[in-house]
Amino acid sequence: MKRTEAVLEARGITKRFPGVIALDDVHLALGAGEVHALVGENGAGKSTLIKVFTGVYHPDDGDLIYDGAPTVFGTPLDAQRAGISTIYQEVNLVPMMSVARNLLLGREPRNRLGVIDTTRLYGHARAILREYGLDTDVRRPLRSLGIGAQQMVALARAVSVDAKVVIMDEPTSSLEPREVETLFGVIRRLREAGIAVIYVSHRLDELYQVCDTVTVLRDGKVAHTGPLAGLERLKLISLMLGRDLAEVKKGGLTRFNRDHARVDGAPVVEARGLTRRHVLSGVTVSVRPGEVVGLGGLLGAGRTETAKAIVGALPLDGGQVLVAGLPLPSGRTVAAIRAGVSMLPEDRKAEGIIPGLSVRDNIALAALPALARGGVVSDVRIDRVVEVFMKRLRIKAASPYQAVSELSGGNQQKVLLARWLAVRPKVLLLDEPTRGIDVGAKAEVQALVDELAEEGLGVLLISSDLEELVEGADRILVLRDGTVVGELSGDDVTEEKIMAAIAERADG
Repeated sequence: MKRTEAVLEARGITKRFPGVIALDDVHLALGAGEVHALVGENGAGKSTLIKVFTGVYHPDDGDLIYDGAPTVFGTPLDAQRAGISTIYQEVNLVPMMSVARNLLLGREPRNRLGVIDTTRLYGHARAILREYGLDTDVRRPLRSLGIGAQQMVALARAVSVDAKVVIMDEPTSSLEPREVETLFGVIRRLREAGIAVIYVSHRLDELYQVCDTVTVLRDGKVAHTGPLAGLERLKLISLMLGRDLAEVKKGGLTRFNRDHARVDGAPVVEARGLTRRHVLSGVTVSVRPGEVVGLGGLLGAGRTETAKAIVGALPLDGGQVLVAGLPLPSGRTVAAIRAGVSMLPEDRKAEGIIPGLSVRDNIALAALPALARGGVVSDVRIDRVVEVFMKRLRIKAASPYQAVSELSGGNQQKVLLARWLAVRPKVLLLDEPTRGIDVGAKAEVQALVDELAEEGLGVLLISSDLEELVEGADRILVLRDGTVVGELSGDDVTEEKIMAAIAERADG
C-alpha cells in the first residue's frame, strides 16, 4: 500500500513495572487507511503497547504522537473521545442491557425532554447491525446472544463511534467462518475510508489476508517492522520466536540429556477427539510411561487448552480421556488427580501458588487427603514429605515455614512441582515449566524432567522454547487453531520441522 502520514505513532516508548521492562524503546507508525499487524508471543509486550495507545498506561519514556502532535491520554475515555476505539478479545460490554443500548451507549438519541427515544434507538441499531450481517432483535439483552454475535456487536460499536484508529485484539477468537468473512469485509471498508487498524492475532492466515504491515514484538522490543506481503511465513514465525534457523546448534543448550528412543507399551493417559467449540477440534494425544510428549505451536494454538481438558479443568463438547485404559469423567479435576494425572499450570501466580501460605503448606496441599488417617493429618507425615521434596528439588528457602511469595520465581516453580510430585502421579502435564525463571533454575527443572521420565513417569511438555521442546521430547504434536497439524518423532524432531508445520497454510 502507499505510505501515508502517520495518524498514530509510538516514538521510543518505554514502560517499566517492578522488576521488568515491558516495553523497551518501541517505535511503531500507523498510517491512515493502513491495516497493521501487531504480533509476538505471550509476554512480548503487545497488550502493554495497546494499553499505552488507549490511555490505560502512561509511558515512562518516549512520546505518543496522535494526529501529528504529542499526546497523553489521561484515561481510556479520553482516547476513545479522540477517535481511538478498541475491540478486546473478551467482550467488553454490558450483558444485562439490550443490544441496542450496548451499541449506542452514551450516544443514545433523545427527544426534546432529554429522554431516550427508543424508536429511533432501535431503528438506528438495526441499521448498523445489518451492515455486519447480524439480524437480531435489538431489544434483547446482550447476554442472550451467542459469544460470536456479542463480538460482532462490540465490533459494530467500536467502528460506529467515528473512530480514526480501531484496535482489534484477537477479534476472530469467538467468530464462525461466516462472521470472520464479514469482519474482513468491514476491515477493507475501514481501509477504504482512511481509518487505521491495528490487528492483533495469532492466526497467520488472517494476517496475510487483511494486513499491509507487520510489527513483531519480542521481549518488549521491536524485532521487525515492514511490509507483510514480502515476508515469508517461516521467517515471520522465526522472528516471533527469536530463532534463527541457520544458527540452531546441533548440540543444544538445554539440560536435557536422555536418549530419545521410541517408547513402547500401553499409554498411561490417552485423550481421544477432544473438542470444544472455538477452542479444540478433535485433538488426540497419548503419553506412555517414561515418555515425554511435547506440544508445539504458537500462542493460542490450543496447547494449554489440551492439557486443561486432559486434567478436567476445561469442559468439553466431545471426546474422551482414559487413564490406564479407564475413562475419566469429563470436567472433574479431582477425579483426574485421583487417577494419577497432575498439571503444572502456565501462570504459577494466578493458578498455582497460594501466596499467603508457607512453602510447607503449598507443597503439602494436594497430598493432604493421602496423608490423612481417620480424617486427621499428622504434622510429622507432612514434615517428612516436605523435607524429601525440598531436598530433591533443591528448593532454596529460609525454612519450610517461609512465605512462598518471598521466594524467587524459580523456587516458586519448584514448590509447585513438589506439590504435584507429592501425590505420586502417573503422568505430569507441564505447561511452560521454565518460563520466567532464571537460567540456573531452568536447567534444574529440565534435568528433573529427564530424571522423572527415566523413573517411568509420563510427561506432557508444553514449551514456547523450541530448543527446549526438541531436546526434551521423544515425540512432538504440533497444534494450530486447536487442531493437531503434525506429529514428529525420531529424526524429524527438529526446530525446522516444527516451524514448517506451524507455518503451513491452513488450506494445505
